[in-house]
Amino acid sequence: MLVLRKSSLRGNANLGWLKSQHTFSFGEYYDPEQMGFSKLRVINQDTVEPSKGFGTHGHRDMEIISYVLKGNIAHKDSQGNIKTLPAGEFQLMSAGSGIRHSEFNNSDKEPLEFLQIWIEPSVKGQTPSYQQKDFGQSEGLTQVISPDGLNGTLQVKQDMHLHQLILNKGQQTDLTSLLPNQYVQLVSGRLNVNGVEMSPGDGLKITDEAKLVFSSVGEDVLKALVFELP
Repeated sequence: MLVLRKSSLRGNANLGWLKSQHTFSFGEYYDPEQMGFSKLRVINQDTVEPSKGFGTHGHRDMEIISYVLKGNIAHKDSQGNIKTLPAGEFQLMSAGSGIRHSEFNNSDKEPLEFLQIWIEPSVKGQTPSYQQKDFGQSEGLTQVISPDGLNGTLQVKQDMHLHQLILNKGQQTDLTSLLPNQYVQLVSGRLNVNGVEMSPGDGLKITDEAKLVFSSVGEDVLKALVFELP
């Protein structure tokens, strides 16, 4: 079964320095039909004004993924990490027993746009950790996050996998998953998944599909995130 969630149906927040689109219920946006999917709890598409950002605040027992679409994040946390995260890179922060951090737009001229993603962990109270990596721009599916951290992937504390999908015009690839649920978040281009067409910002909930076929059906380079979930 495939259930399309159009970009236009997402919740919206506008704080002046921050504009955010919420796939699932978050902050003041509440929809009892959109409380997450499997262990995927949050997908926010955030646009942050130059030199603005999220001041120091805390999290615990959540796997927090950031994927920069445009610009550069300046990151600091209570584990002593002081990092910058440019467009195209993935950051995975395991909040565990508790971590405090700040995230700011590292530019004083250009806006920052990124996806903030929360995954519920399988075990609570573990030691916090931080990981970051650029996985390149190879065509097809590139695994970036896994529960075991094999093959250079970032290691998440949950039985899930995350893939980066990049296709050029007319290209196609497929995925056979051993997990029962998948979720696709389209970043750019136009994508057809098993007959369902997606536009940028759309999300697709998938259950009980033995094989997924991804086809680029637009003129622009297609970029998407593909989650395999328990």
